[in-house]
Amino acid sequence: MKICADSSFIASKYVPGVHSAEADRRMAALPLVWITAFIRAELAHAVHYQCFRGRMTAAEAVLAWQGFEEDCVAGIWIPADLPGRIWDTTVDLARRFGPTLGVRTLDSLHVACALELGAEQFWTFDERQARLAQAAGFDAAG
Repeated sequence: MKICADSSFIASKYVPGVHSAEADRRMAALPLVWITAFIRAELAHAVHYQCFRGRMTAAEAVLAWQGFEEDCVAGIWIPADLPGRIWDTTVDLARRFGPTLGVRTLDSLHVACALELGAEQFWTFDERQARLAQAAGFDAAG
């Protein structure tokens, strides 16, 4: 199964929170989940933002990032290049669903990645992205 996950899902694996147990449950089946350099950048910001918010120490953030890097080396996350048509698809999603769903650029960009990579499932814990993914044809439960 081809799966794309956004940064809210990936971050839940490395930053303890309300969605961590669900992320662990989904990953227990050892699926192949694609991530792009965009996701890596978003994850770096998400992890280190926790320091700014006082929810993690700098040492905990370093350990979280190291855990992510180790999982990348282990093949848990499959690197994927940003698809060539990603910007056109992002614009299309904004035009089609922006007026009714209130999606933002990053929401459309995440879902566009999944569409252009040919993903069968899109995993997110972001409600707005989940609504957009469903409207774009992904299973809401995925």
